[in-house]
Amino acid sequence: MKSSMCVAFGIVVMMASMAVAQQPPAAGGGQTVNLATGLQRSYAGVKANLTEAAEKLSEADYGYRPSPEIRPYGAQFAHTANSQFNACAAAKGEPNPNGTANLEQTKTTRADIVKALADSFAYCDPVFAALTDQSAVELVRQGQNQVARGSVLANLIAHSNEEYGVITVYLRTKNLVPPSTERAQRGRGMGGNQGAAPAGRGQ
Repeated sequence: MKSSMCVAFGIVVMMASMAVAQQPPAAGGGQTVNLATGLQRSYAGVKANLTEAAEKLSEADYGYRPSPEIRPYGAQFAHTANSQFNACAAAKGEPNPNGTANLEQTKTTRADIVKALADSFAYCDPVFAALTDQSAVELVRQGQNQVARGSVLANLIAHSNEEYGVITVYLRTKNLVPPSTERAQRGRGMGGNQGAAPAGRGQ
């Protein structure tokens, strides 16, 4: 049942991407973005945000948490790295190279956590680079399920973006501007590393 649903989803996504690809360019020079390219661009965006955010706080602040109920700052990145390794291993069709190790428990220093995050991106980079609209709808095993590769990678992007959203709260409570907002401000010719984001822009 689940396999047939995944196949049906894949066919719908593939047909939608083919339909978009056949459309003429939009007036004003708009781009046509297919399924694979859209996932690749979203991945590149969250990779930049998380990589830059991991450098924002010092070793001393990697244990910081705005509330006792949530993970320390560093653990958010270790948790994200865990998830990315799991998802990309499924997309590759191979065991997680970390085995059953929990990076939140094994990586505790700033240097180790930053490296674990970078390693998870290095592991995922070729998965996204090789992605095509056709390979995105191929079924891969994730746990007990057969899931479209594109769905696995879309969920990775969604989860990593959720984690980045949480991380922005840590930065704001330290009176720091998140990386995505910094880039938006630079694009509008605004400087500075503090202050609230303009409404509807950045985090």
